[in-house]
Amino acid sequence: MSVESVQKFFTEHGLVDPVFKLDECGATVDLAAKTLGVEPELIAKTLSFRLKDRDILIVTKGDARIDNRKYKDFFKTKAKMLDHDEVAQITGHPVGGVCPFGLASPIEVYIDVSLNTYEYVYPAAGSAFTALKIRPQDMQELTKAEFIDVCK
Repeated sequence: MSVESVQKFFTEHGLVDPVFKLDECGATVDLAAKTLGVEPELIAKTLSFRLKDRDILIVTKGDARIDNRKYKDFFKTKAKMLDHDEVAQITGHPVGGVCPFGLASPIEVYIDVSLNTYEYVYPAAGSAFTALKIRPQDMQELTKAEFIDVCK
């Protein structure tokens, strides 16, 4: 169902379905990069966090790490990631397939500015065996995300 919700997201926005199957599992950044034959930084990983009053997603380049100081300065709270069960329940996507498209319920999406240095990136597409290729600016427009600086 998760992959289908991603595909539906794109068709509902009047776009061609960009989802493609991976030859091997892409559940982690390293696996996805190897399977796609790209550098890890081109994998757009989607991280799930809980703020005091809501859950959010932050999309970063594959080799980036959240900078706790920058995160706290921006969100005014410490970074607290959702656990695996919560991620699947809240996003509708399993861990390893989480992306900012086709979500189970509306969730605020943020994109780290580090992705702006790439023409295209590869986020998961609802499963560990699917992905898509997208320009970071298109991802931002489609998800109504805000670009923020929260990575090291």
